[in-house]
Amino acid sequence: MATLDPKLLDELRKISSPTIANAIETFNVRPRSAGFVASEIVCRFPKLGVMVGYAATALIRAEPGPVEGHRAPEFAWWDHVAASPGPRVVVMHDLDEPRGQGAYWGEVQANIHKALGCVGTVTDGTVRDLPEAEALGFHFFSAHVSVSHAYIHMVDFGLPVKVSGLWIRPGDLLHGDQHGVVVIPPEIAPQIPEAAARIEARERKMIAACRKPGVTLDELKAARKAMQQAY
Repeated sequence: MATLDPKLLDELRKISSPTIANAIETFNVRPRSAGFVASEIVCRFPKLGVMVGYAATALIRAEPGPVEGHRAPEFAWWDHVAASPGPRVVVMHDLDEPRGQGAYWGEVQANIHKALGCVGTVTDGTVRDLPEAEALGFHFFSAHVSVSHAYIHMVDFGLPVKVSGLWIRPGDLLHGDQHGVVVIPPEIAPQIPEAAARIEARERKMIAACRKPGVTLDELKAARKAMQQAY
């Protein structure tokens, strides 16, 4: 699986996820309402800043007594993660109804997966051990927080998963921060930093007009029109 230049990933880490989303829109490669997780997925550690990495995907559930043959071998999962492109973001879909009955993610799994070259997780399930994971610098994006792991186990891995309305495939490039998580289409990824810079420049002009002492309504309208025409 092809990966991008690490220098490009460093550039992407300097950009906020809303600006990334705005930049993607300028290429018209997908609808503006697509390509990002819904707001139920919460960034648990905003102070860690931006997370960028390639998706390694899995299915989990916390119901007791898994059916024979429906538990993925842990070491096989580790081998799969280690063979996936890095840096890695683990994306897990919780099969439970309701979701979040048991936490796969806590201090131990965060340390294991960091040792496997992962930088964080995105899950519609639950997480715990928040202070320890944050101190480790491991990103948690989750729909739930809970106290127990219950009977949590992995069911399968290495397949497309749907998390909070978004289908994520193994190897997808993910960008996340305190606002949420967005998938960056690989074909336009090298052009995103430049597009983001153009957007930022246009927005700065609009904001500067708003902050001008004694600005008139006509000046605001003119600045807004100029900004819209630039898109």
